Amino acid sequence: MSRYSQVLSNKSGQYLLISSFPARLAYGMISLSIFFKVQQTTGSIAIAGLATGANGVAGATTAGLRGSIIDKFGMKTPLRSLTLVYALLILLFATGTTSSELVLFAAILGFFAPPINLTIRPLWKVTVPHNEIRTAYAIDTAVMNSVGIFGPLIATSVALSNSPELALYICSFLIFSGGALLSLSPQLKRWKPEKKTSNDLAIWRTPAMRLLMLEGVFIGLGWGAFDIAIPAFTILENVPQRTGIIFAIMAAGNVIGGLVAAMVSRRTSSLAAFKKLYLFWFIFSLPLVFTYPNWSMMIVTAAMSLMAGGLQVFYLEISEAVRPKGTAVAALGWLWTVEGTFTALGTALGGFISEHYSPRYCLALTTICVGIGYLVMRRGSGLLQAADRVPTEEEDTEAMEANLDINK
Repeated sequence: MSRYSQVLSNKSGQYLLISSFPARLAYGMISLSIFFKVQQTTGSIAIAGLATGANGVAGATTAGLRGSIIDKFGMKTPLRSLTLVYALLILLFATGTTSSELVLFAAILGFFAPPINLTIRPLWKVTVPHNEIRTAYAIDTAVMNSVGIFGPLIATSVALSNSPELALYICSFLIFSGGALLSLSPQLKRWKPEKKTSNDLAIWRTPAMRLLMLEGVFIGLGWGAFDIAIPAFTILENVPQRTGIIFAIMAAGNVIGGLVAAMVSRRTSSLAAFKKLYLFWFIFSLPLVFTYPNWSMMIVTAAMSLMAGGLQVFYLEISEAVRPKGTAVAALGWLWTVEGTFTALGTALGGFISEHYSPRYCLALTTICVGIGYLVMRRGSGLLQAADRVPTEEEDTEAMEANLDINK
């Protein structure tokens, strides 16, 4: 506990945590805020899914580019400019009244998503002493994951009890205030991008990275369908308020699963643990198609999220072990570009399937994609042998560091 208190008593560390929280909360709210705005304006779940998917595609396709820009030029200008533009575009989106306007505005909004987590993560290295970095990452990860609990709850509550426009106004204010405060951090001046040599392979030319991207295609598609199936299912069954509860339970499960995995990560091979957890993730997903938006769905998704939280820890250790040198930020950014793009496609497809057929087909697709993802990683594990060992202290730190890059 003394190590945690040392980090929390660091004034610069306090500033990073406090200034980043509003923007992270906005990211936790934005997807459902977009969904409910479009659904209530147009009356169509399919169009709501399309708009949410368009936003996700636009944000995902530029994630790798944003990471590469930060790796090469630094973070101050991208953070400041994109924060202002993004906040204004949220307000523009809130004024949309037609299907075409809303889908178009949602897509434009995604292209300008500011790199909040890509900015915060490296700043810890110039904020706390080296022996406190892992503790700082653990605290920051807990804060980041907490928005996965509060964000969906706030977005759902505000959109349903008042209006989705108000939820969007809150998102705009939070992203602007958080980004502005973060852009004033003195650590931005001290941070320098990681250097890359001419002998380092490009990310797309690395076989192990291509394998991770292939797996990301299926997981993205399945998880995108899942993300839209939950609110669609609850709306069709006239229990929309349960959307936030289900996502909050999943977020809590991710936090718990990640914490447990972190405790054992120093005693097991990253790759071996990953494959075992992946199998259990698939097994726990098998009853998903038979659930209803009540206790049954909450139990199944809670079990799945416990496995997913642990998988995230080992996945990031694997990606850190196999990524090319000089791609500290860009590697995970490009992985998210692939997975996030297919997540958005899955969201758009899921909206159509949910409205014209049934959300249960989307839940079945999630399980199928998890199973295919497991087979891809199992068959291609030979390309990941660099991660088939207990990571060193330095590598484990880098993997924990990368855990802060998941949400933009």
